[in-house]
Amino acid sequence: MSKVEDFLTAEQEHRIIEAIRTAEKTTSGEIRVHIENSAAVDALARVKELFYLLKMDNTKEANGILFYVALETRSFAIYGDKGIDERVPENFWESIIAILQKHFKKSEFTLGLVNGIIATGNQLQKHFPWTMDSKNELKDEISKG
Repeated sequence: MSKVEDFLTAEQEHRIIEAIRTAEKTTSGEIRVHIENSAAVDALARVKELFYLLKMDNTKEANGILFYVALETRSFAIYGDKGIDERVPENFWESIIAILQKHFKKSEFTLGLVNGIIATGNQLQKHFPWTMDSKNELKDEISKG
């Protein structure tokens, strides 16, 4: 098995997916996680590339967010669609990154992702509240490369 397949247990993967579902119950925002061994470019360039490859820019309100983790380079990045940047406070990304860094430094990868996703959902709820017209536009599963 690859490092990606060994990175999370089935239970850890389930916890992350449940965090996505919990976060998306209160917001129309769409959250996904992508994990891969490494990339030929830095994490921020790669997450932007994956954002479009995974068609995360196809949401009605331009409110998708992708969490990206590269195992070999021990790097991560978060990228959100233009609708998010237009509405969230200036320190939004830094606050989410700080949550991940805090846990990742202690090798608490699942907890970092879960807490980061929940915090993201809490912020998105203020700017993209869930309504009766909201629907899950993107898969909640963790993509792997």
